[in-house]
Amino acid sequence: MKIISYNVNGIRAALSKGFADWLKAENPDVLCLQETKAQPDQIDIALFAQLGYTTYLHSAQKKGYSGVAILTKIAVDNIAVGMHSPDFDNEGRVLRADFGDVSVMSVYVPSGSSGDERQEFKMSFLEKFLPFVEKTRQNRPNIVICGDYNICHKPIDINHPERQNGVSGFLPEERAWLDSYQASGMVDSFRVFDSRAEQYSWWSYRGGARSRNAGWRIDYQWISAPLLPRLKAAGIMQDTIHSDHCPVWSEIQ
Repeated sequence: MKIISYNVNGIRAALSKGFADWLKAENPDVLCLQETKAQPDQIDIALFAQLGYTTYLHSAQKKGYSGVAILTKIAVDNIAVGMHSPDFDNEGRVLRADFGDVSVMSVYVPSGSSGDERQEFKMSFLEKFLPFVEKTRQNRPNIVICGDYNICHKPIDINHPERQNGVSGFLPEERAWLDSYQASGMVDSFRVFDSRAEQYSWWSYRGGARSRNAGWRIDYQWISAPLLPRLKAAGIMQDTIHSDHCPVWSEIQ
């Protein structure tokens, strides 16, 4: 199972930049999207169907905002929408698909960069998300949780970490949450294979950040520990450009 996760920063904008041709060429079995920024009637599901994909959407109530999706060529046994919390579910942030004994979740963790109120919202989401994952794993122990976590875990995951004190996305409490997430039995699939620095998945549009590789690694595919023996590969597609993010991928047996 080849799984790609991609924050497209607007699916309609990505489609105007050749996203469909890229998807056809990459041909993943499962594609998790974040920040679709579209309502269901604004997404050309027929186009994805022509490429062999069934599309599942969880859009935000607010138009042009947030939203997650899962596109799959594999038949789905079950779809679970949201995390049973209206404040977060109204923003379209969590969607899970079950395939046999493996589950794949697309998650878009809130950003806290716009101010204290949204940072509090982000931390509240994280506080509820971990027990939600732990409860989900009781019935679905083999899970891949893909998405934009909006957190750099380690100094190696961000450019010039010494300059990032007090910056949302690299706050001690956010990084400590990822420590707890890892301790709960989740594995950062990329770091199983690649321990190099400067392996980023997001770059600001400002100041030529991407050309200078002044980025952040905030997009992940974390897998539950029971899946680790079945993890065959993982990586980052830094040369793919439809968004300020790039895709991350894994292969699960």
